[in-house]
Amino acid sequence: MSLKLHVFPVSPRAFKVLSVAAYLRLDHEVCVIDMTKGEHKSAAFTAMNPNQRMPVMDDNGFVLWESNAIMQHLAAKRPESGLLPSDPVKRGLVSQWQFWDMAHWDPACATLIFENLVKGLFRNAPPDAVKVAEGLERFEQVAKVLDAHLAGRRFIVGDTVTLADFSIGSALNMSQNGRLPVDSYSNIASWYGRLTDLPGWRKCMVVPPANLLPAAQAVA
Repeated sequence: MSLKLHVFPVSPRAFKVLSVAAYLRLDHEVCVIDMTKGEHKSAAFTAMNPNQRMPVMDDNGFVLWESNAIMQHLAAKRPESGLLPSDPVKRGLVSQWQFWDMAHWDPACATLIFENLVKGLFRNAPPDAVKVAEGLERFEQVAKVLDAHLAGRRFIVGDTVTLADFSIGSALNMSQNGRLPVDSYSNIASWYGRLTDLPGWRKCMVVPPANLLPAAQAVA
């Protein structure tokens, strides 16, 4: 198979590319990179991405990293889908929100997911209360921006789904285990509910089972 996606499926950044590929019904091979075993630091993987981070796409020899860039490449294969609009204004808005995702939204969500889930799951370490507080403050700032923007809108750019929705919505798959206070923002919560009904979304979701979660998470 010519299109290969090298991912650690539980990661929201991996989910971005997997869900877009599924939504577009692109034939692809999922190549699991087990980060718990350090496979992202192997010589073979480093040759594809010197940053030693996933996801990485190999499309018939064309290697691309950075999740949002991969998403754009995949969407370009199905221009009729509208995920990457041809209209320059809408396309600009999609890019704006994808950049906002990486600059503001993703870091805020990642802090809480790492402290409340990843540290306990893979490092058997408790969350750092100071960093959790900082993460919550940062999340509240960006969530207010997104919630206000979504007022009266079905999706981030107009009434149809685009890459902006996949980019920003992916982290919310971990909202319960990562303790992201999404329920405080009704527009975000409603919007995320619409995302989970998209073709391929639920199929690509990988959430750690309760028996593998830190004790405090498992009973939350």
